[in-house]
Amino acid sequence: MTAPNLLKYSLITLLGVLLFIPMLGKVHLFDWDEINFAECAREMIVSGDYIRMQIDYLPFWEKPPLFIWLQAASMQLFGINEFAARFPNALAGVVTLAVLFYAGKRIVNEKMAGWWALLYAATWLPHFYFKSGIIDPIFNLFIFLAFFQFYLLGKLKDKTIHAFLSGLFLGLAVLTKGPAAIVIAALSLAVYIVYNKGLWGYSLKHILLTIVSSFLPFGLWFCLAVLEYGWTYGSWFMGEFITYQIRLFSTEDAGHGGPFFYHFIVLLIGCFPAAPFLFQYRRNRSADTENVRSFSLWMWILFWVTLLLFSIVKTKIVHYSSLCYFPLTFLAAVKMYQLSEKTDQLKTVVKVLLLVVGTLLAILISLLPLVGIYKDLIIPYVDDPFAVGNFQANVSWQYSEMIWGILYLIGIWCTVFYMRRNFKNAMLILCLIQIVLIQVTVTHFTPKIEAYSQRAAIEFFKGLSGKDVYVKVLGYKSYAHLFYTQKTPIPQEAERNEAWFLEGDLDKPVWFITKNTYADNLRKYPQVKEIGQQNGFVFFRRDPP
Repeated sequence: MTAPNLLKYSLITLLGVLLFIPMLGKVHLFDWDEINFAECAREMIVSGDYIRMQIDYLPFWEKPPLFIWLQAASMQLFGINEFAARFPNALAGVVTLAVLFYAGKRIVNEKMAGWWALLYAATWLPHFYFKSGIIDPIFNLFIFLAFFQFYLLGKLKDKTIHAFLSGLFLGLAVLTKGPAAIVIAALSLAVYIVYNKGLWGYSLKHILLTIVSSFLPFGLWFCLAVLEYGWTYGSWFMGEFITYQIRLFSTEDAGHGGPFFYHFIVLLIGCFPAAPFLFQYRRNRSADTENVRSFSLWMWILFWVTLLLFSIVKTKIVHYSSLCYFPLTFLAAVKMYQLSEKTDQLKTVVKVLLLVVGTLLAILISLLPLVGIYKDLIIPYVDDPFAVGNFQANVSWQYSEMIWGILYLIGIWCTVFYMRRNFKNAMLILCLIQIVLIQVTVTHFTPKIEAYSQRAAIEFFKGLSGKDVYVKVLGYKSYAHLFYTQKTPIPQEAERNEAWFLEGDLDKPVWFITKNTYADNLRKYPQVKEIGQQNGFVFFRRDPP
């Protein structure tokens, strides 16, 4: 690598480090997903079992182990805490910016590559998830790398290495989250064949090599698991794993449902300011080079396959469409590059969407302090007793905090109108505004929102950490009590059901937590004493006879 290139990648790495790593541990991990995976990693360390995933020291089949391994390694370095749980994704964010710059430079040039990396860092949801402890950022990175290598396979002479790498990255994605990676890749390839009327540039032997290498990562781990625990465990895991994936596709798992257009709205609003630039595309794209047209085809296919697939899936969660962030930001960055080079003119619909979506986001940020200040006026209109309890949290809000939303609104309108005179400078200013507001939201507003949603429960669990007691969550699903009490294995506990903890012959105290909507179910047991309640959570204790 030449000295100028080394300097550029060093600056991109430094930018990623400054954006994604500081303040990772400022907020407690969020139930479910963040705490779920962090708890798997913690139990790996406690049990010393790095082959089989566990939750509450029972076999866990919902996800493969790669992301859990990364979290466990991070916890070995930084301790069992929020920072360590989120550090793998922060590191993935740094790597992602460098990968985007490299890919953009290979496909177009350095200027477009710079726009792509900057836009990804300045877009709400892509940036936000690099500060989280969920699986998707690393899963998505592996899939994108697989597609990029497959694109190179069709363009370069040294095809074998790219075929192998494409399959290997796809296999790592499977080992990270599961077979969704294979489904997305297979559907995308099928669409490409139909649209392109064949596999021009790709030979069957290289596609077979890609397929074979995609089975290597998961296959190696599965063989290790079978060697360690026997075929009974292997067949059980695969059966439960596949059943779980089918359930996610066909049912609204855990109540996470939504309309078909759910992810369309998520991407339009959550991927501001990148998403509006998709509407910049025209039928006539003669200005695009062959490389841009070829890679854009793959990115459009990946975008629509992912979006439609997870629009059909019954379970609707925001990050399910997060793979769309890669193609969406590439396609937007191409248009931003062309606009900055004055080879295209900004369409009115793009300006309107930038103003409308940006204004909506600015209003929401401005209203957050008002909701906190005037919560007593809002509570009578809330029909959920648990949500009413959440509102009782003692969170300090000031009118002055509205300034962030107001400044954001002014910045959006000024930059959009300035785009007519100098698109490049206006877009650079808008990206800078975005980066600042995202940091403010993550470090200032998110802790306050967490105080309403779960902090009372987390503090309750932390207060019981290290004590020789049982801690049970009743009436709702949670992993927080496992992680924040730093639970160790308890013999025979798995054989004891809810009725035993409520009425059985206890050997040590048991603490219960539930929501206020379920509390009456515990109050009917005279031996279970109500200790108190806070922010919608109710706490009980039962002592041994």
